[in-house]
Amino acid sequence: MTDTTTHQHNQGLDDFAAHGDGDAHHHHQHNYSQSHYLGFALLLTGAFSLVEFLTGLHSNSLALISDAGHMLTDTAALALAYFAQKMSTRPASARLSFGYTRVEIVAAFTNGLTMAAIVLWIMGQALWRLWHPIVVDGSTVTWVATLGLIVNLLVAFLLHRDQSSMNSRAAFIHVLGDLLGSVAAIIAGVVISATGWMPIDPILSIFVSLLIVRSTWALLKESSWHLMNGVPHGIDYNDVGASLRGLSGIASVHDLHIWDMSPNHPTLMAHVILEPNKEWPVLLNDARAMLREKFGIEHVTLQPEWALDPNCHNHDGHDDI
Repeated sequence: MTDTTTHQHNQGLDDFAAHGDGDAHHHHQHNYSQSHYLGFALLLTGAFSLVEFLTGLHSNSLALISDAGHMLTDTAALALAYFAQKMSTRPASARLSFGYTRVEIVAAFTNGLTMAAIVLWIMGQALWRLWHPIVVDGSTVTWVATLGLIVNLLVAFLLHRDQSSMNSRAAFIHVLGDLLGSVAAIIAGVVISATGWMPIDPILSIFVSLLIVRSTWALLKESSWHLMNGVPHGIDYNDVGASLRGLSGIASVHDLHIWDMSPNHPTLMAHVILEPNKEWPVLLNDARAMLREKFGIEHVTLQPEWALDPNCHNHDGHDDI
């Protein structure tokens, strides 16, 4: 017996789904290529961060441990990019009508909080070791950090092969920052081997931690902005409202909302009050064209209202624009 309920449910989802999916097959193939590079880079970085961490524990080198922590941020960033690209191929459903576009944002915010905790631990250990020096095997630190530098260079090369994806570009920049961490660990190993001056290890560990703080703060700031549905960077909220109101036939605009459904995919929703005797289909096309060409906003939902409509008023406290 055919499950008519499921059939009707899926049919309804197809009927109501967003337009513009005609290039889904091409998008899937492109994501497969990106995932190939990201997956290999993820395996390299993740494996070596574990090796570096264990070696750091064995050699008592906080510089190696902190660099392993920095490589862990790379691993998390690569995993995030890989996971997001895999999830982005999944279609929307009746329960997730927007699809999985915000998975990347939620994962990024969680990743940022985790790395903030790691940074606090590393800096706490570094400050303690400044007052209580521990003997570090400088030779081991130098060799392992050198291998780490080679791994980072290889990962950067892989990610540089695909710069069309925002995920790949972000991960590429993240890995470049980690190169400094490997260099710092090499310097610590050389100095300790040559002079026996142990404080260089925690000092450089603090330096690497500050590098992690910078990238972590940027990640938390951007992801929280998206989670709060902030107006996308580069788009002036008041300018958008004024431009809509400036179209011939639109008297005013209210309940204007602009946000990113996913990074670099701005979305707009607003109520527009029309002047008398104006054709809405014509105005809608004009508004969409203006928003696309002037602000790069493709996903637009506008609700028309007429000045004589008794329900035409502000519903959520947003002033008319």
